[in-house]
Amino acid sequence: MSAGWSVGLVEIPTDALKLLLRLVHKGELRFPLDMTELTRIGLQANATELLGTLRGLEENGVRAVLVAVLAERQSR
Repeated sequence: MSAGWSVGLVEIPTDALKLLLRLVHKGELRFPLDMTELTRIGLQANATELLGTLRGLEENGVRAVLVAVLAERQSR
C-alpha cells in the first residue's frame, strides 16, 4: 500500500472493533481517540489503522462508524 493511502478498517480484526464498540457504549473512552487512549485499552497494534479512520471523531461519530462496519461484516 502506498504511503498516504488507507484501507480504512478492513484489516482490523472484528474482535478488536467489537471491543472498541463495547467500550464506547460503556462510556469508558476519552474522545477524540489518540494513540495513548488506544494503547491504554490494549489496541496499540491496530492504532495506526484505527486512527486513520477515527481520528478527530467524537463519541457519536466513532459509534456510528463501528456499528456500520460491524453490521457490514455480519451481513457477509
